[in-house]
Amino acid sequence: MIAALLIASVAAGTALLYAALGEIVGERAGIINLGVEGVMLVGAACACAVGAMSGNPYFGVLAAALAGALISLVFAYAVVDCAANQLAAGLSLLLLGLGVSALIGNPFVGAVMPGLPSLARMDALVALVLPLTALIAWGLWATRWGLQLRAVGENPTAAFAAGCNRRRLQYQAIALSGMLSALAGAHIALGVAYTWAEGMTGGRGFIAIALVMFARWNPWGAVAGALVFGGAEASQLQLQAHGVDVSPFVMNMLPYLLTLAVLPLTGKRGRLAAPAALGRPYRGVE
Repeated sequence: MIAALLIASVAAGTALLYAALGEIVGERAGIINLGVEGVMLVGAACACAVGAMSGNPYFGVLAAALAGALISLVFAYAVVDCAANQLAAGLSLLLLGLGVSALIGNPFVGAVMPGLPSLARMDALVALVLPLTALIAWGLWATRWGLQLRAVGENPTAAFAAGCNRRRLQYQAIALSGMLSALAGAHIALGVAYTWAEGMTGGRGFIAIALVMFARWNPWGAVAGALVFGGAEASQLQLQAHGVDVSPFVMNMLPYLLTLAVLPLTGKRGRLAAPAALGRPYRGVE
């Protein structure tokens, strides 16, 4: 049971980690996106559609990444160019993603998809998530691009005065965030469920946002958090499979109860770790 729980935790935590990594990149640039769930759904729907039509799940993964970047550009235009309220724009993106994914996925409801091949119960997206975490951590803290991105998230006015192109950096961060969130949806569809169902992400996008705060905007902290949250999700399935006499409705609540429990624990230190300009529209002159 313990071995099965660990394997299931990794599988469940992979999608959360992809989405959390994307949100970390976006928030480091000062942009908070509550529409992660919608982007994940679009990624899942596109992965299923292209995977089913081509018979190749890797084409589905690539289509998901492209679709995630494209739909995120709508959000980027609203918050970067139009200085719209980021929370309202994110919720609008969520609703847009719900509608677009339902439209794309409708012909494939209940169809069995070509799943990602796995070796030792590890598919390609699981194998790539840790190297990708290392790459993002290196990019944020060891490159000029990362320094400029974090500067924009801390003080966009000072970053502009230092020669940073705020608009370009935030567009890049949002597009990358969208790609990673869509890969999270693709993994749920082609690496876990092997089918499409409307709303199949089940609120994981919001858990990923909470995971960013739990990790204090650090990619490596997100790895530990993804295992914890993934373990909470996996435990309900494992306990039910082993006949534990607990209401399945209570078990289904575990990941979300954990999310609510973690948020107050971030406390003042967690708030201090957040980028200073997070969520604040830039109204300066460029």
